[in-house]
Amino acid sequence: MKLTAHSSIRTIKHRAVAMAGAVVLMAGFGLSAANVAQAASGTGQITGYEGLCLDDRSASTAEFNPIQVYTCNGTGAQSWTVESNNTLEVLGMCLDVDAAGTANGTTVDLYTCNGTGAQTWDPQSNGELINPNSGKCLDDTGYGGSGTQAQIWACADTSNQQWTLPSGSGGGGTGGFVVSQAQFNQMFPSANSFYTYSGLVSALSAYPSFATTGGATVEKQEAAAFLANVDHETGGLVYINEIDQSGDYCASESYGCPAGTYAYYGRGPLQISWNFNYEAAGNALGVDLLDNPNLVSTNSAISWETALWYWFTGTGGGSQTSHQAMTDGAGFGATIEAINDIECNGGDPSEMQDRVNDYESFTSILGVSPGNNLTC
Repeated sequence: MKLTAHSSIRTIKHRAVAMAGAVVLMAGFGLSAANVAQAASGTGQITGYEGLCLDDRSASTAEFNPIQVYTCNGTGAQSWTVESNNTLEVLGMCLDVDAAGTANGTTVDLYTCNGTGAQTWDPQSNGELINPNSGKCLDDTGYGGSGTQAQIWACADTSNQQWTLPSGSGGGGTGGFVVSQAQFNQMFPSANSFYTYSGLVSALSAYPSFATTGGATVEKQEAAAFLANVDHETGGLVYINEIDQSGDYCASESYGCPAGTYAYYGRGPLQISWNFNYEAAGNALGVDLLDNPNLVSTNSAISWETALWYWFTGTGGGSQTSHQAMTDGAGFGATIEAINDIECNGGDPSEMQDRVNDYESFTSILGVSPGNNLTC
């Protein structure tokens, strides 16, 4: 288990260092209620169950060529454009329900773009792509492996019918988030039911630049970096509260510790601790966390928001926030320094490497390279 009583205390201590930077930065990020901006169309990979990509088999442009799920490889056969009329185009051809069929199990293939109902795919908030002509969903049939031809089946809100569209397309998962629910579930197979995907997506509205900055690769790298650190801090989204809650995280501040001297232990996806962090996060998010720190462990959206707040404000022993590190090219190692610099420079190489392993696993699921500068 990654999150032991000893390691969780070690993980939390650094946050006092980030206090000044957090107070300066929070005004720019805290109270926004804007949704993630979305364009009418986007181009890139369409990913589904187990992170496989929707693929034009053999990169053929022949009519009726099978459309399959396949290991993501960055080729043109996997570069889809989501048009404003909700058609999906690859190599100048369109994703088409064979013979405009409506029965379960009808295959999906390539055909000359014609704007008919057989080529329309309406993205849903849960990641489904509904073909309105048939009323059925694009389906990775039988949860098949790489090479399985896609079909249409009755919509069932299952992971083999959940797709992530290219960034900026306005579809794929909820709110355009670059991680679909199916991918989230794959990353966190043993997640506590408290840590919901919907709670995370809801929290994103307060931080519209999260995983939407720097282009498709950087956006997915940032999402993977955030979730990798979350995985490490919570033992795979299993723990909500710090294991050892006996620590005194009540710093001498004018507002004191109204919830109790020992009430400010680590909670949530990034284990926010200390009275000053609860006070600052609460001010940024418009919630009284100083008096009610348990909101971080009882409200999923607020819990995720505190983690995003720290992602955008905390610098730890480093010089930049985690968001800046991933969007400015500093690399994943700089996020470790911002979140728990005690692991850096040989301080705890095994804990640091565990974060790196998580990050490499998650970028693989999202179909992108992890980039450079992974350690600290």
